[in-house]
Amino acid sequence: MVKVEFVVNRVFTSRTYILSTDDAEGVWLVDCGDVDKALEIIGHRSIKGVLLTHVHFDHIYGLPDLLKVYPNLPIYTNAFGVEALGNERVNMSRYHEMPINYRGDNVRVVSEGDRIPLFEEMEAICYETPGHNPSCLTFEIGDYLFTGDAYIPGVEVVTSLPNADKRLAVESKKRIIEMAKGKTIYPGHEIID
Repeated sequence: MVKVEFVVNRVFTSRTYILSTDDAEGVWLVDCGDVDKALEIIGHRSIKGVLLTHVHFDHIYGLPDLLKVYPNLPIYTNAFGVEALGNERVNMSRYHEMPINYRGDNVRVVSEGDRIPLFEEMEAICYETPGHNPSCLTFEIGDYLFTGDAYIPGVEVVTSLPNADKRLAVESKKRIIEMAKGKTIYPGHEIID
């Protein structure tokens, strides 16, 4: 069974999830914010890869620091996400005074239905859930759904940012709610009551 831990990041209370199992030496990340906090939790274990729920600054700003430690670390996103990683305007890092322009052979393109092996007999299934951003992916891992900003329970999906599409956001939200039956949702931000 997958163990899920998370860090509430300093930028917009986004979350970085740390996925592990009792018998695996390595961990996986879902999104990448405050690397120092994540590394405290990870300890001596290695990082096997990063699954990006979407490529907005608050979900990727830790990548430059992480890639200094793990330069060949696989990063999973869709085709639009690859474009966004390499464009500080599209990923909005330019407006946070931390421009991220990353292009590397370690970026893996995934799309609807792709399966990413994580641990022995455990994989992440990718679902394209655009609307908030064209790079939005939801990852199903066992009984868990990592929804990023495509669906945060009790919060309206933000569609006022560049490249957003309100109609697609509504469709993706409905799809995620249906997929979530019997599963635990892990959204892209801390939920404040």
